[in-house]
Amino acid sequence: MKTKKLPERKPDWLRIKLATGGNYAELKDMMRSKTLHTVCEEARCPNIYECWANRTATFMILGDICTRACRFCAVNTGMPTELDLQEPERVAEAAEQMGLKHCVVTSVARDDLADGGAMIFAETVKAIRKKLPFCSVEVLIPDFLGNWDALQTVMNVKPDILNHNIETVERLSDRVRAKAKYPRSLELLKRAKEMQPNIPTKSSIMLGVGEEWDEILQAMDDLRAVDCNILTLGQYLQPSPSHLAVERYVHPDEFAKLKEEGLKRGFSHVESAPLVRSSYHAHEQVKSASEAKTATL
Repeated sequence: MKTKKLPERKPDWLRIKLATGGNYAELKDMMRSKTLHTVCEEARCPNIYECWANRTATFMILGDICTRACRFCAVNTGMPTELDLQEPERVAEAAEQMGLKHCVVTSVARDDLADGGAMIFAETVKAIRKKLPFCSVEVLIPDFLGNWDALQTVMNVKPDILNHNIETVERLSDRVRAKAKYPRSLELLKRAKEMQPNIPTKSSIMLGVGEEWDEILQAMDDLRAVDCNILTLGQYLQPSPSHLAVERYVHPDEFAKLKEEGLKRGFSHVESAPLVRSSYHAHEQVKSASEAKTATL
């Protein structure tokens, strides 16, 4: 795969605020002591300092080796060797220790498992709720290769938000993602809403990989056609020279316009800014989705 050399200097609006104080160090030590992984670290999220300083994190379950090799993602790829059945309990203990009010749980893709890890997702949600009954739980799931029984396993525990990212526009999907298919992602979001109509669904698009304006709007329309409620839009940043190249840096003004377009199309909440990632300000999205649902009753 051919990559491009990045511009020498990123725009000012992509400067990351560093805040490695006591909360950051404490949280990092706790994660290591419980042998847990976070997507904040594994995917090199630009918001890790802000979120960890505020004692929020996105847990990454099912290990730290992904069976896919998406061209935008920094997570290690390969063939996982084990399945940790005690992981849900340790995630719940960490969430309790942090005193979370909203917990996000995601995972690597585990195409080596018959259910793609759906059972561990379900057990993690149940474990968190047992220790933190008033904590809302969001799951960011892979597509399970279209195994809808696996999706049903997750939906049966009724997460507060079901998140699955389409990542990019349809034309670029096969180039950006590995194994995941744009129509299948939309089908997953559609089926999730059919299984549990009252659970908000969410998806994310990263910009700067070669998409056109009209294609972004079409992706929004595609998501609304399957009743997706929450949308996040952020700038793609190349994790290493071997990953997909950045085609352009999208100005904050364009992100602001896209937020307007999203809200115009009926999303209950839209986060749209260069450093936004799928779980950024996730706790606010629960409130927005709940208020939007109440307003329609």
